[in-house]
Amino acid sequence: MKRLFGYGVVAFMTIMLIGLTTNLTYAGETFLSGPSDSPGHGHNEEGIKHAGMEHWGVAEGHFMEAVQADNKMAEAHYNLAVALHNQKKHGDAKEHFKHALDLAPKNPKIAGSGLLQGHLK
Repeated sequence: MKRLFGYGVVAFMTIMLIGLTTNLTYAGETFLSGPSDSPGHGHNEEGIKHAGMEHWGVAEGHFMEAVQADNKMAEAHYNLAVALHNQKKHGDAKEHFKHALDLAPKNPKIAGSGLLQGHLK
C-alpha cells in the first residue's frame, strides 16, 4: 500500500510538471505561454499556474505584472483577459482581448478563441 501511494505521488508530480511547462486549458480556453526571453515571462507563467487552480485574482495580478513588464506580449494580454472574464470584469477583459488580437492577429490560439470573439462582437 505504501509503495502504491508513493507511485501515485510520483505520477501526480510528473503530471503537474508537464502541466506547468505546457499551455493550460480551462473551460475550453487555453492559457498561453509567452516568449521565454520576454521580461514578463516569469509573471505570465506564475499567472498560468494560479489560473490552473482557479485563483483568478492572484492570476490577474501576475498577468498584469507581465503586461506591465512587456506591453507587447500578446499572450499575457490574452491570459489577463481570460482571468478578468472569469471574475465577470467583462469591460476590462474586452480591452485586453482586443489588445492581444491587435498584437498577434495571426496567432490561431488568440484569433480563434471563442471567448475573445464573444467579447469583441
